[in-house]
Amino acid sequence: MKTTPAPFVPPAPSPRTKPPSTLQMMRIVYRNPLELWGEPSYNEPWIYIEGGIGGPLVIANDPGLIRHVLVDNARNYKMARVRQKILRPILRDGLLTAEGEVWRRSRKAMAPVFTPRHIAGFARPMLERTEAFAERYEAAAGPVDVSRDMTLLTFDILAETLFSGEIAGDPSAFAHQVDRLFETMGRVDPLDLLGAPDWLPRITRLLGRNSLAFFRNIVAETMEMRKARIAQGTDVPEDFLTLLLRAEGPDGLSRQEIEDNLITFIGAGHETTARALGWTIYCLAEASWERDRVEAEIDAVLAREPDPVKWLDAMPLTRAAFEEAMRLYPPAPSINREALAEDRYRDFTIVKGAQVLVMPWTVHRHRALWDNPEAFLPSRFHPENREKLDRYQYLPFGAGPRVCIGASFAMQEAVIALAVLLSRFRFDTLPETKPWPVQKLTTQPQGGLPMRVSRRSSA
Repeated sequence: MKTTPAPFVPPAPSPRTKPPSTLQMMRIVYRNPLELWGEPSYNEPWIYIEGGIGGPLVIANDPGLIRHVLVDNARNYKMARVRQKILRPILRDGLLTAEGEVWRRSRKAMAPVFTPRHIAGFARPMLERTEAFAERYEAAAGPVDVSRDMTLLTFDILAETLFSGEIAGDPSAFAHQVDRLFETMGRVDPLDLLGAPDWLPRITRLLGRNSLAFFRNIVAETMEMRKARIAQGTDVPEDFLTLLLRAEGPDGLSRQEIEDNLITFIGAGHETTARALGWTIYCLAEASWERDRVEAEIDAVLAREPDPVKWLDAMPLTRAAFEEAMRLYPPAPSINREALAEDRYRDFTIVKGAQVLVMPWTVHRHRALWDNPEAFLPSRFHPENREKLDRYQYLPFGAGPRVCIGASFAMQEAVIALAVLLSRFRFDTLPETKPWPVQKLTTQPQGGLPMRVSRRSSA
């Protein structure tokens, strides 16, 4: 009699059973914030800490409270101080960090690129770039680092779709610089936790200066190349880059805001999808019975449907595997807000100035919200089960006015990439494939994802 295998439980920190000291907490937050959270974070609807570093702290796990903070009363909450101290030195007034009128102008300027019609138009370039990228695996003689490779692939796709292949610089140096930037400036600096004045140098920022300069130079050169073409009157692609450059002016965006948004997308816009793709391939390799189902679905769809625009809807099992990987390893594992005025949810009061943490990492693993939350179970996201999920218990792209503008872009990109790669190749783990999730802005696999790639016999 055929039995269902026990579900695969991928690596993750165990909930802490006692709170750390202040010194221990600072070390953990610098090293890996995912290791900080204790049993209450995975069991309670919310936690209130009166004397947290930086003032009162609320950890929000209840979907109703999350909706209240991020949607229903979003105007009462700004971006939290500690988060801004990490991201603003990198992105300045890019879409992820801008607030108020600056954010509204940027969001409005970018919105036309991410309409359903435009995103559908990106499907063919996404397919072509993935097919070209897959050729490198045809001659792979040894293990490959899937984590690094997905960074390169998603950068290729970003460059082709949003910038028409016209990003300055050498793509071969890109993955290393991304890793370096996130390793340094992507960490919480202990001085920021302590509320030290901004004039005190942060070691994380000093170590990341060269990588940040690398991306700033790419952006400046990319802008100048395109502006020169526009000034010459030659035909230019009506892409993301051209759209932002034409939005420059007194009623639109400043040159600095355009640069900040370009670095946001070049330096970070592809990173979340890359991490989620790597974790998906890893989880499927460890849960071979789930991989078999995904491969069978992909083979069947590709045999009858050549149009990649239709793959997202036609491949619910592939999509579910990607969504389950994002549940276990949310690309953006924390959402941070600060209360502008006192607020109330049911009988719970949120004081003015309180830091509110919505942690997709803990919400996605919360025992009151999920059955067997530590396990990789793509069936949670199969069509017949999706309606059981509360909109605010699953937050891979955030929620509310600041929901990720590229969510639909990322979903389409991910399914197309998985369809191409898994239709041709099989990815298997090795004895040295022992990833550990670490939060450095995104949820990254420490040690990478070394895997063996082989041609599928049916391909």
